[in-house]
Amino acid sequence: MTRRCRGCSKTALVSVLDLGSVPAADHFPPRDAPVADTESGHPLRMDQCTVCGLAQLADDDTVTSEPHGIEPQALRDQAAEAVRLVHAAGVLRGSTVTEFGSPHGGTWLPLLAEHGFTENIAGPADVVLDCFGIMHEPDQRVGFAVRAAATAADGVLLVQYHSLATIVAQGQWNALRHGHFAYYSLTALRTLLRAAGMSVITAWEFELYGGTVLLAVRHGDHAPDATVGELLANEADSLSCVDGLQQTVDRHVRALRTWLEAGAAEGQRVYAYGAASRAVALLSMAGTHRGLLAGVADASPGKQGCRMPGTDVPIISPAELVAADPDVVLLTLPDLFTEVSAALPALDGRWMIDDQAGPRRR
Repeated sequence: MTRRCRGCSKTALVSVLDLGSVPAADHFPPRDAPVADTESGHPLRMDQCTVCGLAQLADDDTVTSEPHGIEPQALRDQAAEAVRLVHAAGVLRGSTVTEFGSPHGGTWLPLLAEHGFTENIAGPADVVLDCFGIMHEPDQRVGFAVRAAATAADGVLLVQYHSLATIVAQGQWNALRHGHFAYYSLTALRTLLRAAGMSVITAWEFELYGGTVLLAVRHGDHAPDATVGELLANEADSLSCVDGLQQTVDRHVRALRTWLEAGAAEGQRVYAYGAASRAVALLSMAGTHRGLLAGVADASPGKQGCRMPGTDVPIISPAELVAADPDVVLLTLPDLFTEVSAALPALDGRWMIDDQAGPRRR
């Protein structure tokens, strides 16, 4: 069957990143369940459409749902700052709001309530929110059409996304995962939104995940402000070398394996923090096992008592991590550092940040 672009339905798709077969990023087996040979048998590839530019998940044969994680403080702080900036710009008008949620949890509704908005459960709303939600829609064209229909004629759609330009520039190849069907450039997003009868009017950038963008979108044809033009210009260089992500994979996997083996040779007690979906492919591809990594701590009760997919490495609680008295702790999500280091002061001086060139001291 011929594959078509999830955005424009054209068949002009090229592969830009292929991780082969890896474990499902959202299925965490029980700790004592044996590691099955088929567990790492899910193809994971990113294609890009040469017509509309949308980078996308090629196929997804996984059917499980990820245990709910604990929303990081960094994400909550960024949401509050985003609402503050949008309000200051005069974009928040009206009194009703609809939110398209994300499987990763979190909500902006309480923040909008502080500005007098009430949740709308029927009909178009004055403000429609989508924070990292639209990427989970297999049919992107339909997903944007639904959000456009949910937005009142003179309302605003707010869309936040992890920038493809950031993913490429920082070598964040493990942002590719099952269940995430699209990876956005502003260029591709404007095309998707135009197809839904909407246009971008302004944008804000944030440091979250290395670089995220929030767009304000309205019905009709509107000229964007200078911020949008600057973003388009800045992303151009990164978008010209999306296929460079493939070279980053082997380097990152090899660097982590080398570091883990060195720690084991020195007799270090090595643990990690963050049983995140983006750590699944990395740890599996690096051939990680308990002899190299004794455990991965995570604050989510739904993941504790499980193991990292494709490995025998157990997922433990933060309290168990502290009790284990590790020599070093690899942080798989750098954005968590401020929060977890404050919550776990006993681990001061032991943190290492995952990096494609090899774990680095923090």
